[in-house]
Amino acid sequence: MRIVKEHETRRTEIIDTAQQLFLAKGYEKATINDILKQIGIAKGTFYHYFKSKEEVMDAVIMRVVEKDRLIAQEVQKTDISSLDKILLFLKQQSAADNEQKSDLLEQFQHTENALMKQRALEGTLQHVCPVLAEIIEEGKQQGEFSVEYPLESIQFLIAGIQSLSDERVIGEDPEAIQRKLFSFVEFIFRILGIDEAKFDKQTVTQQFLQIFTS
Repeated sequence: MRIVKEHETRRTEIIDTAQQLFLAKGYEKATINDILKQIGIAKGTFYHYFKSKEEVMDAVIMRVVEKDRLIAQEVQKTDISSLDKILLFLKQQSAADNEQKSDLLEQFQHTENALMKQRALEGTLQHVCPVLAEIIEEGKQQGEFSVEYPLESIQFLIAGIQSLSDERVIGEDPEAIQRKLFSFVEFIFRILGIDEAKFDKQTVTQQFLQIFTS
């Protein structure tokens, strides 16, 4: 007997199953038929929820992006400096304590999953960075930062952080990673115009090291 499920329950089941298959086989190798077979549904049922494998992939990615956006919003409410909010966000959204996200990031390193990696970055730039830009704007008003374009600046920095994360995942030489982290902190101070009279660069560097080498 065919089991009829509520709309959102079935949609979530498809997304969950697609994510498992993308992790196990890679996005390019996983097929819609694999999803149908594992859940036990007809092709028409799948197309009732998603137009293509790419669309369900977007749903998988956006679920991760939405979690990061919510983290950014919660961090924004905290009573700490704006720079510390940015650092706290980076720490809390790190994949270190999120096995599911860590597995996805590992898959992003494979050439066949380049589209997933691209969509994840696009989603972050579009949905998470505006919240971070608000934090930077707050810091600007408080005299912490001197930056003319908060949104574009944080988008540029987040794209750079993505590159650093990629190198950590694939196991680049620890000394090379450390040098790049040092240079990246220098870059952040310049891009955001951070007031060095208020923030010690060495302390910030150590915080970055803890986030990206833990």
